[in-house]
Amino acid sequence: MTTPSAHWMPTASLFALRQRAALLRLIRDFFAEQGVLEVETPLLSHGTVTDVHIAAFSTVFDYSEQGSQETLFLQTSPEYAMKRLLCAGSGDIYQICKAFRHEGAGRHHNPEFTLLEWYRCDYDHHQLMGDVDALLQRVLNTPQAEKISYQQVCMRELDIDPLAVSLSQLQRQAVTLGLDMASAMPDDVDTLLQLLFSLYVEPKIGQEAPCFVYGFPVNQAALARVNSEDPRTADRFEVYFKGIELANGFYELRDAGEQRKRFDQDNGLRQRQGLAPMPLDEHFLHALEEGLPACSGVAMGVDRLLMLSQGISHIDQVLAFPVSRA
Repeated sequence: MTTPSAHWMPTASLFALRQRAALLRLIRDFFAEQGVLEVETPLLSHGTVTDVHIAAFSTVFDYSEQGSQETLFLQTSPEYAMKRLLCAGSGDIYQICKAFRHEGAGRHHNPEFTLLEWYRCDYDHHQLMGDVDALLQRVLNTPQAEKISYQQVCMRELDIDPLAVSLSQLQRQAVTLGLDMASAMPDDVDTLLQLLFSLYVEPKIGQEAPCFVYGFPVNQAALARVNSEDPRTADRFEVYFKGIELANGFYELRDAGEQRKRFDQDNGLRQRQGLAPMPLDEHFLHALEEGLPACSGVAMGVDRLLMLSQGISHIDQVLAFPVSRA
């Protein structure tokens, strides 16, 4: 007699599901108190991200107005659509939604996940870091966060200046740090920097309190402004806590021409790496042409937030049905 499969069962406990509901209430209360409007935007779009490190799911739509099949993309984040609302005069907004990335499942990753994204008008990225810190203190009861620049943390943990290092110097330092040479060494500075940062910096920061890292190299921030004081860097930040990357924020780029140029550069890099270029989100670019108000925005993983709040080590334990049981 065979045992029936248990794969119909959820991987999260009933307690974890109740804690998810409580967390969502806390988040909504936080923004309601500040008068930030909750919005909802489509999960399907004609355009998608061009970032070489992000892959989007696609599907075919058989019933387009043109009478022919169209490829649509599941959104990797609601960013472009939310910025269209900002251009239309929405003011401060937030959204809790599903997002999708075509990548492997793992301890901190599921290809379908819950994202919190919000935008504050007339905030720069440092002011938005304060907003993020306040939310984390509310939902995780964390101490006040630390702040350090990308350059400072790389000099401290990797013993290199990421804003001045050459590819050959970085490759030598990667070997010194212990990067396994059995796998192919990335052949561009930004990709190798991101790899070293994930392996040798992220595990060491934000262990006692959340850590904000800001001032990323400009080539790692396609949607952020170039810093006015150091044009080698962009006004972007990330938040790390107990080994988990929680959020990614920007002082938003408002120049439509510059944004299109960066997307085209991304697609050029994709082609050089043997990847297909991605269609640009023309609705988003046209909205930028009309004018995006000065604002900063941030995206935060709700599933990871719940993992931290419950001291859980695997994302499957906070999801009713991860991709393996979808």
